[in-house]
Amino acid sequence: MSNHISLLGAGLTGPLLAVCLARRGYTVDLYERRPDMRTQDVGGGRSINLALSTRGLRALAAVGLQDEVLADAIRMPGRMIHALDGSLDFQPYGKEGEAINSISRAGLNITLLNAAERAGVRIHFNARCESVSLKERTATLVNDQTGQRTTIAPERLIAADGANSSLRTAMESELPGFDSQIEWLEHGYKELEIPPTPDGGFLMEPNALHIWPRHEFMMIALPNPNGTFTCTVFAAFDGNDGFDTVLTNDDIMGYFQRHFPDAIPLMPTLLEDWQRNPTSRLGTVFCGPWHVDDWGLLIGDAAHAIVPFYGQGMNCCFEDCFVMDTLLAESNDWGNIMPQFYALRKPNADAIARLAVANFFEMRSRVVDPNYLRKKSIETRLHSLFPDRWMPLYSMVTFSTIGYAEALQRAKQQDALLERVGFDAVEAALQEGKEAAEKTLWEE
Repeated sequence: MSNHISLLGAGLTGPLLAVCLARRGYTVDLYERRPDMRTQDVGGGRSINLALSTRGLRALAAVGLQDEVLADAIRMPGRMIHALDGSLDFQPYGKEGEAINSISRAGLNITLLNAAERAGVRIHFNARCESVSLKERTATLVNDQTGQRTTIAPERLIAADGANSSLRTAMESELPGFDSQIEWLEHGYKELEIPPTPDGGFLMEPNALHIWPRHEFMMIALPNPNGTFTCTVFAAFDGNDGFDTVLTNDDIMGYFQRHFPDAIPLMPTLLEDWQRNPTSRLGTVFCGPWHVDDWGLLIGDAAHAIVPFYGQGMNCCFEDCFVMDTLLAESNDWGNIMPQFYALRKPNADAIARLAVANFFEMRSRVVDPNYLRKKSIETRLHSLFPDRWMPLYSMVTFSTIGYAEALQRAKQQDALLERVGFDAVEAALQEGKEAAEKTLWEE
């Protein structure tokens, strides 16, 4: 039985999985297309801040990295909603003490690379996987700086190389019965920045995820330890208020004066940032099966890239690593491990993919809907009174390790119950107390 694994992609999933594998006794070679980001400015990467929550923390804790990562994180216990008139409304995410954590993608990546090397993983930079041959069971690696090509014949190949995975491309063309599609949103995103105060402080409340919801589009901002905020505008590519209507400096200022006026004084480099930073696409990867016999496996975004609106992309990928590590603790039979992994993770990956798209509407519109806020208040009280019987969907997704698919199913059941009983009846029962609420909901 081979104990050597070649792993593609040293973003976030690859190094964490490499640590798990090395700790299980495997020899791991990790191949990354970019130079070593610890010694060179790799540029061109995504810089959307990441929201680390319970699932990701569990995976990091399993390999002893949770405390190190959280040392550079900023807690965000809720959303700060920015109305058009400049007024603010803070909406807690969950119970007191529950928070998501804003972290730097680059900082986390460096922590994981260092951990992988400490675990004995060999990392090969400037090694872009150009193609994979399933028939020959080879991978061709290219150094884009020198043009040198190298072909390797991995004993086992795991692809954590993102939404444009070379292994998935090979599976699409060579693997009978393999299904693959990308569902693109009509919306894209552009990143901007709010700088720190002259003394290095924050210009807005740091312990919140800031949202400017404008129904068809929105802007968000996440805090960084250096006092800056990474801002992201999500909007349609074309049509009213689409990116194609915001081209000149006058267009940019007019757009912000109409939709985000309170942000203008906070963004001295708005014009430069808007003109310099690209407008990028957002899509969801659906594919299956994720494995080629016991030889090749897709993991993380290579198998199930999702849009960022639930803050679960990284957490879902890290949960992949945790599940894989759990399977490896029980067996080293990859002929069983790979299909087991697919069976366990595919339904959950599909569930969070759908939830992430739906949450875009929630963030840009429903957070200012009185009916939504009323329901959220009711669910918060029910969760406080009956923590084992009622948990809001957001809490199940973000502050628990309940499977995404089960969370979605439970939320549908809870919604149906609320709909049947009615908000008025539930609120009246809650006013009377726990016994009345229990009788109203579950003893009809």
